[in-house]
Amino acid sequence: MECRQCATPLDRPGDYCLVCHTANADTVVLELGRERATVTTLDGETVHGRRVVTTTPEPEDSEQELTELRNFASLIADEVRRKRPEEVYATGDRDVLRAVRAELRYEFYRVAAEDPVEYVIERQGEPSLEVVEASVAEKLGGSHSTLIGGRQGRNALKVVADHPHVKKIIPGPIDAGGSGSRTGLRAKATRADDNGNVRLLVRDGSSVQENRVVTTASERDLGEYVRADLNEALVEAELQD
Repeated sequence: MECRQCATPLDRPGDYCLVCHTANADTVVLELGRERATVTTLDGETVHGRRVVTTTPEPEDSEQELTELRNFASLIADEVRRKRPEEVYATGDRDVLRAVRAELRYEFYRVAAEDPVEYVIERQGEPSLEVVEASVAEKLGGSHSTLIGGRQGRNALKVVADHPHVKKIIPGPIDAGGSGSRTGLRAKATRADDNGNVRLLVRDGSSVQENRVVTTASERDLGEYVRADLNEALVEAELQD
């Protein structure tokens, strides 16, 4: 494949051109298994190429496992950096996904679809979501400043506030009349409303707090996209089963 701007031959399809500094792809889709990952490069609706990265996992809890996983994630991340995409979509093994995300500084979204590449292609042309550049403290507001769950409760709100498409979190009143839980603090983002906003339910023992999460989505479908991403982040943070 040649660069679309200067026709310089590219080492791999969709690579960023280092001669004229032109991007030749806008999206990368990652399908992440524990032993095998597929990196698909897209430019609009066109698939420019697929590259497979493999590893041989070390035994669980061995001294070498963490190093092997980190090296695997680095190889995958290197494939993404070659493209300098605008967005990265990922699905698959949570440990691999978490390790890859830690390596990258691109807009990074989780995909819950049977065919993630087709899903991303079908979303081409949909309105993009505004990214909110604000601190966690700036995103927290409302008249109810008390949060349940102590440090874990604050961590749950921090996970949500860190999302680039969350504008504001408004903590609600605490209801102490719920049923008890033996699994510790749990948090879940609920179905989006017509305006694309969601509710974050935080449970700690018999107490429940419903927090309003204002997103940059303008309608339910885009709000559902943000909701799914928030729930995946809460699972990664071990705040949801």
